[in-house]
Amino acid sequence: MDLALVYLALIACGVLMYVLLDGFSLGVGVVAPWLERDEDRALAVKSLSHLWDSNQTWLVFGGVALFVAFPKAYSLVLSELYLPIILMLIALIFRGVAFEFYFKSDTSRGWWNFSFSFGSILATLSQGLILGTLVQGGVEQGRLEWLTPFSLLTALSLLFGYGLLGSCWLVRKSEGRMAARSRVLARILLLCVLVSLALVSLGMLLTQPQVAARWLHMPGILLLAPVPVLCAWVSWSLWKMLGDKNGHDLQPLGLAMLLFLLSFVGLVAGMFPYIVPGQLTIWQALAPESTLIFALVGIVLLLPVVIGYNIYNYRVFAGKTRMEDGY
Repeated sequence: MDLALVYLALIACGVLMYVLLDGFSLGVGVVAPWLERDEDRALAVKSLSHLWDSNQTWLVFGGVALFVAFPKAYSLVLSELYLPIILMLIALIFRGVAFEFYFKSDTSRGWWNFSFSFGSILATLSQGLILGTLVQGGVEQGRLEWLTPFSLLTALSLLFGYGLLGSCWLVRKSEGRMAARSRVLARILLLCVLVSLALVSLGMLLTQPQVAARWLHMPGILLLAPVPVLCAWVSWSLWKMLGDKNGHDLQPLGLAMLLFLLSFVGLVAGMFPYIVPGQLTIWQALAPESTLIFALVGIVLLLPVVIGYNIYNYRVFAGKTRMEDGY
């Protein structure tokens, strides 16, 4: 058994779960300023009040797994991307405080609305800068290249993507006028996502020879061709569903998540086997085998508990959110 591949799969799953689950949570904060009424914004925050902290456990899981399995990659990424990582953590703390005080203060509700959206947007942009820097190969000892046109484009793309997830979440959790408004926002953001995703993909093909070789030459072109085809089909299906005001309210969220999943598959396929593109492969950054086996035992024991808790949490709080519901 290749432990490098096992841990790569675990980290990839952890990152994907975080992006999908906390992505819509951050996305609600991204689109909240464009909701029409203060009551709608309060309902949007309330729809997340039981989920936001459990969603972030996947970020902790991914970070710990990276530290345990690929310590060289962890130290390189953390040291060279220190500022955007710190900004992300500050933004998440800022946002967490807003959650806790939002419904406990009537006189300063506007401040907590701002804090919720500001923290969500800053955290999203920080994550986009980190992702863009990794993809462009800007993480190198002694170099600071996390603020480039490509990383800024990636950050903007992630902002649109999380906003799409957040809008689709509100379609599911709200009713009437707010749900209709969320459908309109989701359609606008879907167009923004497709344009920005195309630009990011083009940038990767033009600047990353390894990615271009894998996507544009045999046999990679045959193996990976279904990814953009499926992205086009999912996008068209999502566009039609969002246009039907009396249509399903859960399927748009599922399709938006599927679009993220396909994009994630394409990204990983282009970067593999690098854990830090252009610098370290998963085998070069791998920790000693004894450490990996010891940590794997803990992961096998605890991961089912985390997954089970998340499933239970979402099942208990399924359905529409109403202001009269308890916290």
